[in-house]
Amino acid sequence: MAQTIQGIRGMNDILPQEMSQWQFFERVTREWLAAYGYNQIRMPIVESTHLFVRGVGEHTDIVEKEMYAFEDSLNGEKLTLRPEGTAGCVRACIEHGLLYNQTQRLWYMGPMFRHERPQKGRLRQFNQLGVEAFGFATPDVDAEMIVMLADLWPRLGLTGLQLELNSLGNTEERAAHRAELIKYLEGYVDQLDEDSRRRLYTNPLRVLDTKNPALQAMAENAPRLADFLGEESKAHFDGVKALLDDAGIAYVINPRLVRGLDYYNRTVFEWTTTELGAQGTVAAGGRYDGLVEQLGGKPCPAVGFAMGIERLMLLLEAQKVVAPSAAPDVYVVSQGEAAARYAFTAARQMRDQGFNVIYHAGGGSFKSQFKKADQSGARFAVIVGEGEMQSQTVNIKVLTGEKQGEQQTVAQDQLASVMCSLK
Repeated sequence: MAQTIQGIRGMNDILPQEMSQWQFFERVTREWLAAYGYNQIRMPIVESTHLFVRGVGEHTDIVEKEMYAFEDSLNGEKLTLRPEGTAGCVRACIEHGLLYNQTQRLWYMGPMFRHERPQKGRLRQFNQLGVEAFGFATPDVDAEMIVMLADLWPRLGLTGLQLELNSLGNTEERAAHRAELIKYLEGYVDQLDEDSRRRLYTNPLRVLDTKNPALQAMAENAPRLADFLGEESKAHFDGVKALLDDAGIAYVINPRLVRGLDYYNRTVFEWTTTELGAQGTVAAGGRYDGLVEQLGGKPCPAVGFAMGIERLMLLLEAQKVVAPSAAPDVYVVSQGEAAARYAFTAARQMRDQGFNVIYHAGGGSFKSQFKKADQSGARFAVIVGEGEMQSQTVNIKVLTGEKQGEQQTVAQDQLASVMCSLK
């Protein structure tokens, strides 16, 4: 016997029994995004490697350690499986002129790829929902995105999420803070772990994001970016906070919240939970006003966020949120060749009336077919046997609910109308 081929580690299958939860999430989020005026965009899974080096940041963990990058064997082009969606969305907007004298509210959903150590809530292929707004420089859109997420959680049935908020200021303010931070961290270089020493001169803000307990006091006492913010950046952040206060959205200011991508400026935020262990961030984002120009477009303010869908699935499971059943309305069982042919036609007619119908294929006894009908979760069984064929009738049996087990016989030509009245 040939050896079975296993799936790639960290790239998981989503099985049929899991899909009702995924479809529930997708249905709720589509309606939620439409309520805020966001339109869908779809970008390729494969992009130029240079897009992420320039857009995400050459010295970020994503570019340095996590990207699935390869060379096209046909033309030598350097390509990458997308590790995140914002850079590709910006690239598409520039390429197709979507930002020329206009604003855009966009969203996308699909797989992303990062070569990380697989663990619960952190996969190598993971699905992400991303939301981006272009052309809005004012703090109201930052606040709107945060309020959007506050509105999403109850739609999904989730509770207990906490909002963390910070401002990264502008380029000049970050540069001044960076210089002071490096000077400060150089005094602790012997205590820094390998990752922190590597980041010291390339991405020192990330050193403050350390999870090493031995470095927490050092991180707490480090120079704070908030002390370097100018009046304009402070006013923008105050505007965001005022709108959140007006909306009744509670938040915690986290001066160590920096995000792992180079393109962020000013507002950054994360929605977190304590129910998923180390993978506690369920949605995160912020403002990235310089990225469009950095990728070759004209200057354009922008803000966005993303959420990992697998992580949301884990949180729904942890909070025992069960998606509404996707069971069919009707399961059609039959016995005998003539009955099976009629049942096949009847199933199609009921679908034409808007019913979701499973026609039992493959034969078998009534007992085995009813077992399948019960397993399907269908509300009704439509039964056609030799006796029903002779009398030109069918039986309708209630399979679930208060009237479970009740049965009625109706004329074949009345099946559709009777089923509509039952529905």
